[in-house]
This record gives sequence, structure tokens and C-alpha cells, in this order.
Amino acid sequence: MAPTSRLSTSILLTCAAIGVATGVLQAGAGALSAPVSAAAPILYGLVLGVHVLPGVVAQELLRRPWVALITHLVAALVASAVVPLWVGRYIGTALLIGLLQEGIAAIGRYKKWEPWRFFAGAVVVGAVIAVTIWVAADLAKFALWGQIVYVALFLLGPVLWTAVGLAIGRALRRAGVARR
Repeated sequence: MAPTSRLSTSILLTCAAIGVATGVLQAGAGALSAPVSAAAPILYGLVLGVHVLPGVVAQELLRRPWVALITHLVAALVASAVVPLWVGRYIGTALLIGLLQEGIAAIGRYKKWEPWRFFAGAVVVGAVIAVTIWVAADLAKFALWGQIVYVALFLLGPVLWTAVGLAIGRALRRAGVARR
């Protein structure tokens, strides 16, 4: 007899549904990134913050190990189907953020799901992305205040999207999506 999976079919299908919905949002954010970067580059962190959404919704709703990573990977595949040129970016971002979110949940042994943990994770994700962008982008072109705001919005973007994800996850839980 085959061993039973820790992730049931219903959990995997729920991850897939969340991944498809958030993958479409990520593709939209990808489409917005070039115009935002050209017109108002200082706001780019708010747009990029949408990438935390798959894991936050999945973890808030399902409260299980690996759901953030699985959902992120599904979202990345959906976004990559829309923008195949960015498949590497989407998969890399999914792995980075999904593993960070899983790591933070693992610290609580997947038993503690207080909102502050999600927000702490969002700040960590924002900091990692801000440092990456700081190295990759020429931030010296901004005045000092612009550099500070730019980095602050990279921290704020994931926090705001985490609040949205927690609200969605709670609403789905109240609707009975996470029945055991």
C-alpha cells in the first residue's frame, strides 16, 4: 500500500486555485513594472510586493507546511505562461519568497499563525528584495530622500500585500474553503 501524503488532493487543488489567481495578478504586476519603472520608479516596490500574495493566502487559509512554496510555484508558472520571457524571474522569485515564507512558518513549527509572523516575514522579504534591487539598480541617480523612500516602499509593498493576503485567507476560511 502506498504511503499517505501529508498534502491531500484537496490541499493541492486549493494551492493550485490560489496559485492561478495570484499568478494572474503577478503577470499584471509584471506588465505594470516597466511603465511604473519608467514613469514613477520610486513606486516599483509597491508593485513588486504582490509577489508575497500566493504564500500568504495559502498559509493563512491552509496552515500547513509547504503550501506557500507550492502555491508560489503554481503562480510563477501561470505568470510565466502570460510572459514566457520572464520565466526565470518568476520561478526565482517564487523560490526565494516561498522558501522565506516557509522558513518563517517553520520557526513556529507550523503551529503558530499569528498575523505578526506574516508581517515579520513580509519585512524580511521586502528587505531581501530591497537589497537585491539596491545592488542591481543604480540608486545613486536618486537624491538621498529618494533612495530612502525607494527602499522604504520595497519594505512597505510586501507588508501591504500581506495585509491583503491575510484578509483574503480569512475570508476564504470563513467561507469554508479550508474544511478539514
